[in-house]
Amino acid sequence: MLERLMPRQVMFFDYFDRMAEKTMEGSRAMLDLLEDCTNVAEKARRIKAIEHEGDQITHQCIEELHRTFITPIDRDSIHRLITRMDDVLDLIDAVADRMNVYGMQSPTDEARELARVLLFSVEQVGKAVRGLRNMKNADQILRECVEINRLENEADTLLRVAVGKLFRTETDPLSVMKWKELYEGIEEATDRCEDVANLVEGIVLEHA
Repeated sequence: MLERLMPRQVMFFDYFDRMAEKTMEGSRAMLDLLEDCTNVAEKARRIKAIEHEGDQITHQCIEELHRTFITPIDRDSIHRLITRMDDVLDLIDAVADRMNVYGMQSPTDEARELARVLLFSVEQVGKAVRGLRNMKNADQILRECVEINRLENEADTLLRVAVGKLFRTETDPLSVMKWKELYEGIEEATDRCEDVANLVEGIVLEHA
């Protein structure tokens, strides 16, 4: 009776969708920066603006969560899902900011490949999150989660190879430190995508 009188609010799925789109926008912008390393300061500012827009979506979602009595899925899951997606954008912004601050002008092939894997992962996150609205295609959502996990493993491997090459071939210690930090930042963003996938998988298994 109580649930009929106070229907569950579904705008949270709108927040998830908006955040997924914003995360994809940020990931594409970072890949563009790495593939065409011109106007770095301007591109970094654009990514910062995207990250700020993501923060606004996160804050709106959390404020709505505090106001809502009955939620469509577990409250803690909503909070963790939106914040983990926000973490991806934070890391993208951090990488772009470091590139600007460090004056990086010649991105490596390894950085670009890591960024491509991140973009693929973010795109899969968007598909998985959009499926939560009705969960009619639970099997498809779970397959997307498996693919996100596979991409995270691929990023782990790429990171190890990239760092190994860096230590073997780069003679400038400062360049080693800078690129290692950037590689790790991109790979960590794929870790956060995997966190989102694990959350989505748990939600689907609980509700589908």
